[in-house]
Amino acid sequence: MTRLVPDVATFLSREPVAIVAELTTVRGSSPRAQGTFMLVGAESIFGTIGGGALEYLVIAHARRLIAARRASEVMDVPLGPEIGQCCGGRVGVSLRHVTPDLARELSARLAAEEAERPHVYVFGAGHVGRALARCLALLPVKTHVVDTRREELSDLPENVSTHASAMPEAVVRSAPRGSAYVILTHDHALDFLIAAEALNRTDAPYVGMVGSRTKRARFAKWFLSEGGDLPALDRLTLPIGQMGIGDKRPEVIAALAAAEIMVHIGRREVSGASRPATIESGAVDGR
Repeated sequence: MTRLVPDVATFLSREPVAIVAELTTVRGSSPRAQGTFMLVGAESIFGTIGGGALEYLVIAHARRLIAARRASEVMDVPLGPEIGQCCGGRVGVSLRHVTPDLARELSARLAAEEAERPHVYVFGAGHVGRALARCLALLPVKTHVVDTRREELSDLPENVSTHASAMPEAVVRSAPRGSAYVILTHDHALDFLIAAEALNRTDAPYVGMVGSRTKRARFAKWFLSEGGDLPALDRLTLPIGQMGIGDKRPEVIAALAAAEIMVHIGRREVSGASRPATIESGAVDGR
């Protein structure tokens, strides 16, 4: 799996003289949180502190430090009309030259952040599954694609883990706590088995299945007959990625489902609990 940490070393190999710009204080509204940092070299940058006028101002200031060979500086920036930005807050930004020790510290911070990323398991590498994996590969999650068909687990983004499994439902049982599950295999019976296992994971911020109102009704009948309960069933999002628009194109479903997943993960991170919304319009299969 591709990691963020080597990217820091790669950047510094291209830009051996670089400044780390870090948000040290944040008051009021700001594009990014305290502790966010970016690296600025003479020709390129790594990361972002939020873009816009603030970032351009900081980049220009950092490059002046590089040109003047000055060691460090602190900026106090109002995010208002003074710089042509309308966030309304105020941030403190520290600017420091990147030393070998600081480079190791920044790499360690990124590694720690990456280790805390939530896991998302996509069951099914059909049209929707592949499109969803490509969307999730751009987001701060660890994406896994699981399929019974090994030959389908190719041509996916490098930072997506693949798992060929004859019993995908067993993957749910061994998944890390707090993982999210999206179910869109080529087999409805298999979908049901995986969904039942996922709904047993009360730590899951999101359990979603591709399908229709009819599929939801059939799953509900089966799930309850197998000993499942209504509170667990209520946590199932089926269909996924509808958002009231009913668009059945795989890429659109994937984009909306990715947003749906991130909303529920975010809710869990903020409140420690998640209750997925149930959207029951439209129909599509993941094949």
